Amino acid sequence: MDSLKIRKKRNWRKQIRQSLPLYFLLLPAVTILICFTYFPLYGLTIAFKDFSPVLGITNSPWVGMKYFVQFFNSYQFYDIIKNTLTISIYGIVVGFPLPILLAILCHQLRNGRFKKVFQIITYLPHFISIMVICGMILIFLSPSSGLFANILKQFSIKMPNILAFPSAFSSVIVWSDVWQHIGWDSIIYLAALAGIDPSLYEAAKMDGASRFQQMTRLDIPLILPTAMTLLILRAGSILNVGFEKVFLLQNKMNISASEIISTHVYKLGLINSQYSLSAAVGLFNTIINLLILLIVNRISKRLTNTTLF
Repeated sequence: MDSLKIRKKRNWRKQIRQSLPLYFLLLPAVTILICFTYFPLYGLTIAFKDFSPVLGITNSPWVGMKYFVQFFNSYQFYDIIKNTLTISIYGIVVGFPLPILLAILCHQLRNGRFKKVFQIITYLPHFISIMVICGMILIFLSPSSGLFANILKQFSIKMPNILAFPSAFSSVIVWSDVWQHIGWDSIIYLAALAGIDPSLYEAAKMDGASRFQQMTRLDIPLILPTAMTLLILRAGSILNVGFEKVFLLQNKMNISASEIISTHVYKLGLINSQYSLSAAVGLFNTIINLLILLIVNRISKRLTNTTLF
């Protein structure tokens, strides 16, 4: 037994020496990860303290769950959670299947030049900044001088101020996201489709399968593991609705539907200087996302045998 342990120890040291250059290459990335990801986790303790910039994190007094209780008892709590879940679930229901459908349809295109042009056109909006996208939305939806307003004027129809209606806010956010990211999100599905054995399509054609049957019987089942993995990841960030677009399109008339967790944390922490309360809200958000990720991962393992870990 002792000789076996000594042999294993020598082999382990030998492997370390052989891989030493790789470890040196990895060292800068690990250092950055530790410095900017793990060290800042100590700052989460301000969620359990009455933080004061003068006293610092270490010397600020502990208050336990005070700020969590304050957030749960806030009159805004249910509205904020409802708005965040509405936009996020709406985005998953609409934005998750459409890239799959686009990838399958694009995969079936036979004209190579048209296929490339089509892909470029659908990818380009992804590279437009959020600021520009929001400016475009404001220009298009302006009730006085917007693109749609001028079109409707030709038919003597007055354009309503869509961004003033709280009920329309989630649709504006979700469908503009779909337009911007549908092409880019479809790339991973196109890669999965490209890995399918061509002989399967040939066999399907020999059996008389139409293109629609090839899509439903071959494409969808074979890319299902990839789709489930991405669905798990997306479900794990269900409360992380994009801050920038929501904040830039938010106004006093739609705030009842546009106030979400990320905008609430921004206003608490950076505008009202309630650092402990904003940290508590952010930590609550992270914990809920983690729990949802674990639950969806477990469900996916039972139903499709696809998991992240």
